[in-house]
Amino acid sequence: MKILALETSGSACSVALRAGGALLVHRREEMLRGQSEALLPMIREAMREAGLGFPELDLVAATVGPGAFTGIRIGLAAARGIGLAARLPVLGVTTFEAIGEAAGWPPALLAAVDSRRDDVVFVQMLPDGPPLAVAPESLAEHVPQGPLRVAGDAAERVLSLLGPRAERLPALADAAAVASLAARRFRPGVTLPAPRPLYLRPADTTAPKR
Repeated sequence: MKILALETSGSACSVALRAGGALLVHRREEMLRGQSEALLPMIREAMREAGLGFPELDLVAATVGPGAFTGIRIGLAAARGIGLAARLPVLGVTTFEAIGEAAGWPPALLAAVDSRRDDVVFVQMLPDGPPLAVAPESLAEHVPQGPLRVAGDAAERVLSLLGPRAERLPALADAAAVASLAARRFRPGVTLPAPRPLYLRPADTTAPKR
């Protein structure tokens, strides 16, 4: 099975191609902005390096959030566009799940995603805790007592809030993890629902002046 995976919800833009149970190509560039300009060239380069055309793929996968609003939309739009043009199924996974896959799913894992705001942090206890947008000062009320492992691009912030009982794991949401997770979840012939963005807080907007 050949899978193209995209991850643009956080502070990087990454693309991965997986086939036959192995990672063929992986591209990752750290960036807070600019995914809209970087993503399509990265996809083209990855496909060229793998020697594949889009019709040869079996699946496109992308993160649905939470994370940066613009990044989520860019990744999903690209995945849907490729899926529509090449008549491919599109599978969505959450940013939390991508972090869990990158970390190897250890017990007591708290996935932490940067909300880009000081008053909110996105977290989920994996594998099956609820995804939450919580105020930093109340974070300890929403996670279990005892030692925790923390991963994701907001891990440093969460460590400062939870203290020495929390251990950081160097795992981030990445397209390689998205591809690996998608390979286990996808079943050929099963119709997939259209992936929808996961937003845990309203968008920052400014009312127009009259």
